[in-house]
Amino acid sequence: MKVTSYSQGKWIEKGTSTDMISAVTGKPVAALIEADLDYKAMCDYARTTGGPKLREMTIHQRAFRIKFLGQYLMKHKEEFYELSTHTGATRRDSWIDIEGGIGSIFTLSSKARIELSDLPFHVEGGVERLSRGGTFMGQHICVPKHGLGVHINAFNFPIWGMLEKFAPAFIAGMPSIIKPSPLGSYLAHAVFKKMIDSELLPEGSVQFIAADKPGDLLDYLTSQDVVAFTGSAETGRKLKAHPNIIANSIPFNLEADSLNCSILGPDVTPGMEEFSLFIKEVANEMTVKTGQKCTAIRRTIVPAGLTDDVVSALRARLEKTTIGDPAKEETRMGPLASALQSNRFEEQYNRLTEVTDTVYAADNGLKDAFTNPRVLLCHKPLEVDDVHTIEAFGPVTTVLPYQNIDEAIAIANKADGSLVGSLFTADDDVARVITMGCAPYHGRFMIVNRHSAKESTGHGSPMPHMVHGGPGRAGGGEELGGARAVLHNMQRVALQGSPTTLMNIVQQYIKGAETKESDIHPFRKYFEELTVGEALTTHRRTVTEADIVNFGSLSGDHFYAHFDEIAAKDSLFGRRVAHGYFVLSAAAGMFVHPSPGPVMLNYGLEDLRFLAPVYPGDTIQAKLIVKKKTVRQKRETDKDPYGMVWFDVHVINQNEEMVAEYTILTLIKRKKRLDIDLD
Repeated sequence: MKVTSYSQGKWIEKGTSTDMISAVTGKPVAALIEADLDYKAMCDYARTTGGPKLREMTIHQRAFRIKFLGQYLMKHKEEFYELSTHTGATRRDSWIDIEGGIGSIFTLSSKARIELSDLPFHVEGGVERLSRGGTFMGQHICVPKHGLGVHINAFNFPIWGMLEKFAPAFIAGMPSIIKPSPLGSYLAHAVFKKMIDSELLPEGSVQFIAADKPGDLLDYLTSQDVVAFTGSAETGRKLKAHPNIIANSIPFNLEADSLNCSILGPDVTPGMEEFSLFIKEVANEMTVKTGQKCTAIRRTIVPAGLTDDVVSALRARLEKTTIGDPAKEETRMGPLASALQSNRFEEQYNRLTEVTDTVYAADNGLKDAFTNPRVLLCHKPLEVDDVHTIEAFGPVTTVLPYQNIDEAIAIANKADGSLVGSLFTADDDVARVITMGCAPYHGRFMIVNRHSAKESTGHGSPMPHMVHGGPGRAGGGEELGGARAVLHNMQRVALQGSPTTLMNIVQQYIKGAETKESDIHPFRKYFEELTVGEALTTHRRTVTEADIVNFGSLSGDHFYAHFDEIAAKDSLFGRRVAHGYFVLSAAAGMFVHPSPGPVMLNYGLEDLRFLAPVYPGDTIQAKLIVKKKTVRQKRETDKDPYGMVWFDVHVINQNEEMVAEYTILTLIKRKKRLDIDLD
């Protein structure tokens, strides 16, 4: 197997060949072909070919491509599993990397289609009123940058690390250049090749570098580019300090390995379920991926009185760990990723043993990249700095005893920034105090008790729905986070202008903008025929005493403000008023078209506000305005293709005062089938 670069739409087959060694057999599993790449040309190609093609598409169209890519990759997962064993990963380890990585892009695609605009850019948040008269307004939008994303990935998760960076950049409209760690890059390459084979990705939208180091790639980046790095804190700091990165203020997301912690709450005793859950989680994080996780538990913080119990329980659990060939079903822990990584682990581990006691380290006669789990104990964790600064990247944790809650928090925060901390407690007051004490120092904080444990995804599993990163030593970066991951790769722009001008720019109705009366009732139009800003102004209706009585009888709502004239005099209204929900219902009666048509259903209502009372004798009128549109994928079970249309509804009285406003969500048939439709 050859690991080659993919540059400017072509595979580069010639270059210096280096054997890539299996962590299991010690024999070559692939050859890294390091070519003399023209990085400037690769950057130019991404900007001039890939970027324009991506920006022609809407966010939703790009997100659908990612969804379909995930489906394509999932069909080939067994090929990836077979290859993954050579990195030292068991089936369980590989599941995190392979199906966890592919699952992440499914989630990112879904979140983008739910939360972001079906436009080439995203309209973010509400409109800001910048003037008293409402003729000068503000609106934030997030637009695709005219650059590229450089993604430099670590060796421990070749697939997950690549996909979780690539997917949000692609959805954002930004082409990518992917540079995996050479260690295990044969697995990243296998997945990347399938990505190209899928023919789902526009020309120029992604390139791949097969090389030991990124060379002078960073020299050719501009302010429109973005860099995302995962790896050691030391390497990350060097790259982030690159003169060109600093000179051009290039966004640099750094996700560095950190000394993450897990805390056993002071309320927990050995007989409690939370104690068993804690021991299981610590042991699990030591052995999954042989401890080679940026989120692994390096520091185990426990009540001083339970130190012996924790050490004993960890020893008992770790002794059951079967170490060996990761391809075998009974194996629970494979080797480290390489002999080099094994040497690095031993060097850092030996440094830690100089300031700690070794309380568990089985001698299994292992050699090469194979190793065994180890537990260290530091009796004075607030005085010994090394346990908070030295990371042995492998299956080891250090037990750190504390005397009280304040001390537990101080120990947890002493590493000065981590990707994740966790707390096991059955006491919600303890959970609140420790969480708020630790929160500023950790990018993610997981609280576990017997109620959440069954469905918990675990200390070491960042979820694509939520941000992943951390302050200080962890890099100060932030990635993932659902739709936020996409927006990290876009430029936020504050637009200012008249409501009508802004509406025409952002393609979404803005309150106060000029509307155009529809010549046909909007509910008689198909999705494609509706335009943002078109409106229907209804006939008028005078509210009567009988309306209030009948609505109250029908709904069962006999609130005094609607029925008790005397009591109503002392209310905010001064006299009896119509039900707010009657006004809502009456407005629907005025704007809904009774005949069958393209409207399939109204399925939601947002931002409802009753702004002024409606009294018996008042006359109301509604205005229906097309606010925004989104295409929805037609599934095999759907009878017709459709889209979502948001309509703003304004209800006024005879004095032209707004008495109610809200947005209704509708499903409306499409005339056309699109390439996203399944049948």
